[in-house]
Amino acid sequence: MPLHRDDPESVGGHTLLDRLGAGGMGVVYRARARSGREVALKVVHAHYAADGVFRTRFRQEIAAVRKVSGAFTAPVLDADPDAVRPWMATQYVPGPSLARRIRERGALADAELRGLALGLVEALRDIHRAGVVHRDLKPANVLLAEDGPRVIDFGISRAAENHQTLTETGQMIGTPPFMSPEQLVDARAVGPASDVFSLGSLLVYAVTGRGPFDADSPYLTAYRVVHDAPVLDGVEPALRALLERCLAKDAADRPGLGELAAGFEALASGAADAAAATVILRPGRRATADTGLTAAADPAADTAQATRPVTVADSPQGALPPGGGAPQGSRRLRRWARPLPVATGVVGAVVLGLTAYLTLGPGWAFGGDRSGEAPSAQSRWAAPPPGWRPWQTTVYERAGHGVRTVPARQAGGTRGGPQCHVHERAVFCAGDGVLPVRLDGRTGETVWRAGSAASVAGDDFSRFKILGVRDGAVVVQREPQGEGPNRVFAYDAGTGDLLWQRAVNAEWIDPMLSGGLVVLPEGDGTSVTARSPRGGEEQWAQRLPARHFCGAAEPGGQLYLECSPEEDGPTLIVEAGRDKGPGRRLSVPAKAGLVGAYDGRLLFLDLTQDEDGNLLLGQDAPYAAIRTVDPRTGAQRTTELAEEYEGQVSLTGGTLWFATSNGRVTAVSARTGRPLWQTSTSLERPSEATYDPRTRAVYLASATGRVGALDAKKGTLLWETPPRAARDDSDWGATEVRTLDGALVAATPDGTVFSLDPARPGRTPQSG
Repeated sequence: MPLHRDDPESVGGHTLLDRLGAGGMGVVYRARARSGREVALKVVHAHYAADGVFRTRFRQEIAAVRKVSGAFTAPVLDADPDAVRPWMATQYVPGPSLARRIRERGALADAELRGLALGLVEALRDIHRAGVVHRDLKPANVLLAEDGPRVIDFGISRAAENHQTLTETGQMIGTPPFMSPEQLVDARAVGPASDVFSLGSLLVYAVTGRGPFDADSPYLTAYRVVHDAPVLDGVEPALRALLERCLAKDAADRPGLGELAAGFEALASGAADAAAATVILRPGRRATADTGLTAAADPAADTAQATRPVTVADSPQGALPPGGGAPQGSRRLRRWARPLPVATGVVGAVVLGLTAYLTLGPGWAFGGDRSGEAPSAQSRWAAPPPGWRPWQTTVYERAGHGVRTVPARQAGGTRGGPQCHVHERAVFCAGDGVLPVRLDGRTGETVWRAGSAASVAGDDFSRFKILGVRDGAVVVQREPQGEGPNRVFAYDAGTGDLLWQRAVNAEWIDPMLSGGLVVLPEGDGTSVTARSPRGGEEQWAQRLPARHFCGAAEPGGQLYLECSPEEDGPTLIVEAGRDKGPGRRLSVPAKAGLVGAYDGRLLFLDLTQDEDGNLLLGQDAPYAAIRTVDPRTGAQRTTELAEEYEGQVSLTGGTLWFATSNGRVTAVSARTGRPLWQTSTSLERPSEATYDPRTRAVYLASATGRVGALDAKKGTLLWETPPRAARDDSDWGATEVRTLDGALVAATPDGTVFSLDPARPGRTPQSG
């Protein structure tokens, strides 16, 4: 990737040549040292350089890499953790990551797998000999050079004897599909055997193109890692026997690296039967195959296999008392917060609410009647539209127009499910690997399908998000899962035909549909351009505050940009729109997140701070106060909340609704900060609350397809429905309930979309 205009020419005497990648923690460049040698240069973002904990992590990474030397790791060549922006130079490895290789060309052939497996075993032997546990072995951290793989990114590694962890409030750091059970349950129990488990998951991915515990949410993935047997479909029997032992829940049951080397060598030489016999040795025994590699295990690898993870006792499912005993879970952070300061290179963070999920498992609920029938009083409910009937379908059904069917690999709904919008009695849905479909809001029938994800993105993995529907156009953003550009597409709402598309640069701000216009970051990403949804014609353009991560919101009908600086400092709130020029800029503390508008003022929620004044960040972080700002004068007023609240937040009128992952819903006055009511439901990790003024009800949904209705004034639980999903994919990212002229529409991660009558929610749906 080319250098950006504001990239420095050199860092620490290294001339920058181009970008290799960028993330929330920093940027990695291809650079040339004074000697002429090419290096991979990691430079930390400026706003993390002032974070003492982050600097400590970065020093740990440098120290860990310096300890390790071997043919299959990338050594550190130079570093300065005390620079204004800390940096580290490692050996430049020309070659794609394993993740990219699998994404572009599919699973590895046998010969490639042999070289990969033996190279990674040797790399782990070198790492463990140095007394280091990597803890984040995953496809993105394995580079494929011509002479073998290289293990990179020691950002969350630690010395095997060091049981202290540096984590943010409420977070356990790692990448769930490739984490070991002990990483998820008790980080103090993590030893070299944890890397063996990760190696097993990585090799399953390499040979099948999917992980052994894949699910649509980090919560469910983590639950499967701890509790479920790995899915090894497509792995040939001899290799399967070896990988099953790598993926043993008990660390003591996993093979040592010497055993693994012998087993992989035997498999590669064609002695599959001998290899299978070799790997079914009890822990502590040596493999006996004549492999050409030393079969004796080194103490740092094999003797540490006795480390056992702390197991989680299965808790009984069933009734839980309202307001007590329910697990505290995650909330979605303020919409436009800057990236959280977690360890370099970490893609996923599993939050504290995971502990409750792992203990209770998916699908736990309060006891009580689950008939789903509405109360006897029907006067509050509006009638559904003419011709409507309860329906249930999926986004994978045969379409009437456009692309009629989807590939079989997509139709199983193996990834994140749809996000849907309702517009003029039609339901438009898109999701992971799912380009837009239009469903008839009355019957659930699939009217058209725009096309397969691969036809636009070149793969089946990109995420498509509907930004909105306006002027007969469905506007969709492509979010690549890995490398690849962001793009925005507009489709004809009636036919599904492509109207236009544009590349966008979402480094500093995401696209959005606002005020009837599509607002896009284009060019180098330092400005936004507003375009008409139907034709894509430019209407106005406006520059962003320099070096700020921005989000867009539309409280009170006016478009605002909420921009957090790359370095420490207050958040800027900028008016945006035609003839705004640089726009009026307001300043609020970094702890404030914009939620909406109330009584002519912008309303923010302030995050809680600890005793030292540090913000509590993470999915569980609570809010402490309401902050309102006059958009004309910048005058601010702060109201302390009666108590700290957490959860997914929405604002309607004068009420803030907080929905926590254990199903508790709290209504709080936006004027006084005092609670109006609090009600417990059986909804697992529910969506944001949807308020319907016509029925005076608040609706929420869970990822299993449970829907609940509460009286907006009193908080009375009016009804709840049973789950609708074809499989149990409990998720903290459930999609919100949509209203459709008296009916409700919701979706689940497995691709299910359904509509129900709030007056009679228990009616049996018909297939769409």
